[in-house]
Amino acid sequence: MNIESVKSIFRLFSGDEDIGKYTPLISLAAAEVRGMLKEGADSSDTRLDFLCAAAANYRLQQINSAHDRSESTCAGMAKYSSDSGAELKFAAKLLTDYLGMCRDLITEAPIAFAAFGTDGEVNGDA
Repeated sequence: MNIESVKSIFRLFSGDEDIGKYTPLISLAAAEVRGMLKEGADSSDTRLDFLCAAAANYRLQQINSAHDRSESTCAGMAKYSSDSGAELKFAAKLLTDYLGMCRDLITEAPIAFAAFGTDGEVNGDA
């Protein structure tokens, strides 16, 4: 994987220009993707850059979703979000798509990728 390429793709997926603060998420995603590689797989395959960026973006959207759900106003009322986790659902679908695209390079997705969803979904599947 090319980490500079991953950062550029992550910037595209997340929509955030200041990605320096997400270095730990990108590093974690890179380690997870490296751990999924089949023996003898080409670790320089560009598809893995996209998978890594999608995994980092998914983690970011999980964090944002958890943060959004816990916010409240100064009057104590819960913050209302009209998108109902749309970013997390999109990030899960994106991750699922890239996992499928890389299926010849990786072993089965570990529980950490496959188990999380929203509203009873797995990987954003409806």
